[in-house]
This record gives sequence, structure tokens and C-alpha cells, in this order.
Amino acid sequence: MTHAPTPVTVSRHGLVVAAALAAFVESEALPGTGVDSERFWSGFASIVATMSERNRALLERRAEMQGLIDEWHRTRAGQPHDHPGYRSFLTDIGYLVAEGPAFEITTADVDQELAVLAGPQLVVPVTNARYALNAANARWGSLYDALYGTDALGDMPPSGPYDNERGARVIAWARKLLDDAVPLVSGSHADVVAYSITDGALVAAFGDGRTSPLREPSALTGHRGHPEEPSGVLLNNHGLRIEIVIDRSHAVGTTDPAGVADVVLESAVSTIIDFEDSIAAVDAEDKVGAYRNWLGLMDGTLTETVSKGGQIFERRLAPNRRWTAANGSPLDVRGRSVLLARNVGHLMTTPAVRDPNSAEVFEGLLDAMVTVVIAMHDRNRPVAERNSAHGSVYIVKPKMHGPDEVAFACDVFTAVERVLGLAPDTVKIGIMDEERRTTVNLLECVRAAKSRVVFINTGFLDRTGDEIHTAMEAGPMIPKAQMKAQPWITAYEDRNVDIGLRCGFPGRAQIGKGMWAAPERMADMLTQKIGHPRSGASCAWVPSPTAATLHATHYHRVDVSTVRESLRSRPPASLEDILTLPLGTASEWSELQRQREIENNAQSILGYVVRWVDQGVGCSKVPDIDDVALMEDRATCRISSQHVANWLRHGIVTEAQVDDALRRMALVVDRQNSDDPAYRPMAPGFDGPAFLAARDLIMRGCDQPSGYTEPILHARRAERKTLDRP
Repeated sequence: MTHAPTPVTVSRHGLVVAAALAAFVESEALPGTGVDSERFWSGFASIVATMSERNRALLERRAEMQGLIDEWHRTRAGQPHDHPGYRSFLTDIGYLVAEGPAFEITTADVDQELAVLAGPQLVVPVTNARYALNAANARWGSLYDALYGTDALGDMPPSGPYDNERGARVIAWARKLLDDAVPLVSGSHADVVAYSITDGALVAAFGDGRTSPLREPSALTGHRGHPEEPSGVLLNNHGLRIEIVIDRSHAVGTTDPAGVADVVLESAVSTIIDFEDSIAAVDAEDKVGAYRNWLGLMDGTLTETVSKGGQIFERRLAPNRRWTAANGSPLDVRGRSVLLARNVGHLMTTPAVRDPNSAEVFEGLLDAMVTVVIAMHDRNRPVAERNSAHGSVYIVKPKMHGPDEVAFACDVFTAVERVLGLAPDTVKIGIMDEERRTTVNLLECVRAAKSRVVFINTGFLDRTGDEIHTAMEAGPMIPKAQMKAQPWITAYEDRNVDIGLRCGFPGRAQIGKGMWAAPERMADMLTQKIGHPRSGASCAWVPSPTAATLHATHYHRVDVSTVRESLRSRPPASLEDILTLPLGTASEWSELQRQREIENNAQSILGYVVRWVDQGVGCSKVPDIDDVALMEDRATCRISSQHVANWLRHGIVTEAQVDDALRRMALVVDRQNSDDPAYRPMAPGFDGPAFLAARDLIMRGCDQPSGYTEPILHARRAERKTLDRP
């Protein structure tokens, strides 16, 4: 018996939809939402018809402005930079817009994890189910494990069995944190031999018979087990909770005078599930895989079979944690991070759906429709198990240029809400402050979303990539390593916080900071990333659950609410500093410095792109030129490719030098990946889609819209998939 072949596409209200996507939407995403297929597709067809032209016009406006800025710089080549004239010109062309009257955001129904709590935020690729589950479950993390297994103590653990000396250092570090965060009236947690609960208060006993309560009695949140000999004590500081695990039968607890087996911290209180920079999704097959994982997170069914240490087990979403409150009543504590979905930006289109004229639809429109309808499954779950107790849907929107583009995103969400029967402003928007035109107009960007904004943050890497591309014709840029010392970056980071405070974010929305990109350098992170809560930010990105637990210690040492009060009286960050271009001169750099710079950039680009194009891995630890593993995504690729394109444009290096660096660094990347059986070496041919993508990103970098890597990466990944298809 023969079967008819599965159709590649199907027709839905004039749209040509990939059959795999249509089947997923109709048989998996819609059932249980109350939205039927007719309503979904007719509504989406209407959104495509009414929003696509406006989307295109916004992109054309980006290109028009960039062309005007390029021409302004070209006509002044060789002259000193005219800063007053430059600012006036940006105002004249509408790049800088006038600020309106003071206002505060009105966003309602925001979960406390985003509105109130200050703590770490994870970003994780949606296409990796194991990573997504780990991130969702990273609400709680073992401080003992995080300290023992990383270089947080200044060195890595010795190989072999548990090292008692290192274990003692871990315990001492954790006890010091307890003394700082939840101190006793007298004595140290390091000297406690027993904890108990008496009349709703914590009592710490010492070996000499003394006892002490907590300095702040309200820091006790709850306990497990019998109050006289609890198996766990739950404390809180600055809104974040700390669990003292007591188990005298445990390998560690049996040697501890108080029986403490671990200290567990509330860690990643929120997580961005990423459909954008950290994934490679170029067709319907990829998009369905991403949407299916998001559905599993929203309806609670996502699982992943994991093999570890010779054992196979199933990973799933963690349940809530049951305690007894200080007053003796039952207490459920949330076991999972609150999830936000980062959709793609306004630029890219997707072959998964074509409009009636056979043109690919804008991917951002598809993401908005599908991720929101999937999130409706969360609203069907018991309140205690929901991602959002308020029934809100959190969507982070990246790579928007200015208030008109923010307003467009909000209008798209309004249209989606109408189609799906959701109340206005159910969908909250996170505004990524990572493009220069958004930075300089951030107040008006927030105004455009004032009833649904739930998040603003800074992102050094994409922001620097846009800084380079916007001023591409102005002259050669300083080396990448010097960027963080430039006036614009400090003013950019401060202005983001200033405007968040000015617009009433505390109690309604997050003010965030960017990623720690060196996941194996936790000692450095502990030293440096405390600067984020000290800046007044309520969250900052971390690359792993372990990093989240260690970064959580910063929020115990810094009271963000107190910091914010002190910041309200500081002078506002300088817009003039933000508009100061990070330019250098050719005479500043020796031939050796130029070679080292392009080699560093070439190796970074190749190391990332070869996995993206050949294996579809959108984010991973990529060894740098010195074999130090760094988290790479499209943002890091953007800054590296734009920097070399800039130096090439201004004659700091030649095309021949860049080609030579690419070939030599391809050999380095091939060596670094030699243990990966799925890896395809780039040498000796240097003619595969991955190598050619890396070269395109540089040689065609000046012509890429806003310097984005997506158009080239998507085309080369699609080419690779075609070549690999039987």
C-alpha cells in the first residue's frame, strides 16, 4: 500500500505555511487554549496584512538614517570630529528625538520576581531542552557545590575523591556569608552546634552552652522537620532566601558540629528563554523545535532523558518546596525561575510562512503570535504551579531602534491579544537597550511601552557592535579591549538605571545588566560582578546555574533598594558622553598590535561561526585564541566582525592580511575542536559554508543592516543543511 507524501506546505487564509509548523500549531499549541485553528490563522493573516508594511518602513528608516550618518562622516573625512555639529545633525534627521514630560510606567500584574526581587537572571537557548530545564530549575542552587567545583575560592578542586581541606574552605566561606547576610545577635554561624525553632524564632546553640537568636528575627521564614531538631532552616535577606540544610547522616553533615550538609541559595529568580541570539533557527523545522520546548515549559510537560555517571534519569521541572512557616502554618515556596521568552527582532523574515505574494513573513510577527498562544497554557495550570501567578506573558524584544520601533512592537502585541482574546497589556515587553538609537532615546522608548514594559537592560556586546556600525565611516575604532574604558560605555550603563528609576520601575519592572561571558572564571566574577547590584540594577545575566548561585551572594551583600535611593540624587548620565565616538588613529597601533587584534577577532568569529553553521549550535563555550573558554553568541560575533570590517574600511589592515589571519586562525579552531566527532575541519580547503560565512561577515560587514550577523549566518546555515540533506 502506498501513502501520499506529506505536503511541504499548506494554505491557511492566504498564507503558505510549512506543513510541519501548521501541524504543530493545530495539534499541539492550540488544544487547551480555547483558540481554534480558524481564529488563529485568520487572525495571524490579518496581522501579517496590517503590520508587514509598517515593519518594512521601519527597517527602511533605519537604513535611511544610517546612510545619512555615513554621508555626514564621509564629507568630513580628515577633519577633526565636530561634536556639536554631529549632535545637531542627529536631531535634524530625527535620530535624536525630544523628550516629553515626566511620567511613570503603569505596568500591572507583574510577578514579584520581576517587580520586586533583585537577583541573578539566566539566559538559555530554547532549542536545548536540558539547558532550558536546568535554567528553569536554577531557582535554587547549592552554594557548597558552586564553591567546591569552580575556581571561586581562587583555585580549581583537585582531581579524585572529596578533598577535606577544600571542603573546610568551602564551609568557612559559606558560614561567612551567613554571618554577613543573616547574622546572629552574638557569635558566628561557624561556631553553631545546633539550630532549633522556639516560639517561632531561630535559636542557635554553641558548644559552651550559650545561645543566640537572629539579629533580625524576621529573617526566619520557615523550617522543615521537628522544630527542636529541624532538617532545614529557611532564612531571608533582601528578599532572597537561604536554606540551611541539616542532615547529620550526610557525608558533609556528619562532620559538621551543627549537622549542616549544605547551604542552598535562591539563585536565578528569573530566566530568559531565548529564541534569538543564542539559537540557530533558520527554517520551519528549527522553529517548531523551539516552539515545542517553549510549550513544554508553559504546560509543565517538558522532560529530557539524561545519562550521567552511568545512570539514566529523567529531568523535569522542579516542584515547589514545602516548608512550615515561622507561625506554624504550611508554606509553599516557588521551586522554579520565572520565565521570559526573548522573541527575535524586527529584521529577519522566515521561510516557515509566506504571505499571499509568496514573500517570507517577518519572523518577529510569527514569534509574537506563537509564543503568546503557547503561553496561554500556563494560565490553565493551578496558580501555585504557573510561570506567572498573575497570568501575564513576558516577552523580551531585542534589537529595536528608537521609540517608533518599540511602539510598533507594542501594537503587534495588542493585535495578538485581540486575536487570542486576552485582556489588554497581558503581554509584557522587555526592552533591550542594546542599539544606539534606543540608548539615546530610552526615555521615549519606555514611554511608548509604559503600560506593558517590564524590563530594560544594557548589553555591552550588541551595543558596541551597533556603536561601531553607526560610526563606521567616522574613522578607525579603538581595539575591542579598550572599549569598556570609553566615556560612552559608563554613561550608557548609568543612563539606563537613571531612566528606570525616573520612570518608576522599582516595584513594577526590572532594570538589568549584561552577561558574564567567562563561565570558567568564577573568582573573577565574584570580584567584578558585584558592580551590577551596586549600580542599582535589579538583575544581571549569568551563563549557568552555578554562576547564578555565586552571583546571588552579591545580592545578599548589596541591598539594591538602598543603593537606588542614593542614586536618585546623582546628576543624570551625560548624553554628550554617550555620543562621544570611540575613535583612534592609525599611528597608535604597531603592525604587531594590528595583527594581534585581527587574529583575536578572526579566531573568535571562526570559533563561533563553525558551530553555528555546521552544527546549528547558537551559543556555546568557545575557546579564545589563548584557549580560555568564553560564552559566544551572535552579539560577540557582531562586535568582532564589525571591528575588523571597520579596520579594513579605513586601511588599518588589508584584505590580504585579513584572509591570511582567517586561514591561520581556522587551523587554530580546527585544533581546538579536534576531539568533537561531529566537527568538520575548515582546513585545508577553506571553502565550506562555515569558513565562507566568517569571511562574509568581515568583507561584507559594512553593508550588513546595522552590522547584524543574522542574514549571512542564516543563508550559510541553510546552505549547510541543504548540503547535508540526503
